Amino acid sequence: MNDDGDDDPSRLERPLLYVMGLFYTIAGVMHFVVPKVYARIVPPQFPNPVALVYLSGIAEIVLGIGVMIRRTRRLSAWGIIALLVAVFPANVHMAMSGELPDAVPDWAEDITRIGVWVRLPLQGVLVLWAWWYTRETPETAE
Repeated sequence: MNDDGDDDPSRLERPLLYVMGLFYTIAGVMHFVVPKVYARIVPPQFPNPVALVYLSGIAEIVLGIGVMIRRTRRLSAWGIIALLVAVFPANVHMAMSGELPDAVPDWAEDITRIGVWVRLPLQGVLVLWAWWYTRETPETAE
């Protein structure tokens, strides 16, 4: 590391926090804009897919905002981790079923099929990203 801290990964912590918060907030809003797109990937053994989509949308909005607020950051980060684990079966179902949203144009179907499989290990990266904000720091200590 050089003297000005340019190689310090913690300097990315704050900007990435707001990227994460906005990402989950926008994703949550999208659950209300196009709920049927999300409902199609809910595994068939789960009841009332649209209600689950709305519930997960609310969770994403609340947790996305919460992770950006110092007082609720750690709890919200743990909530994001729990949410990622909870929605993983839907992501597996989407990959296994091969069902794509109606909005995907014919020319993008192959790319989208690859994307849904890439999304599975990406969930682990998202969990690690959220875990970064579960640590107690002087800034998050009460």
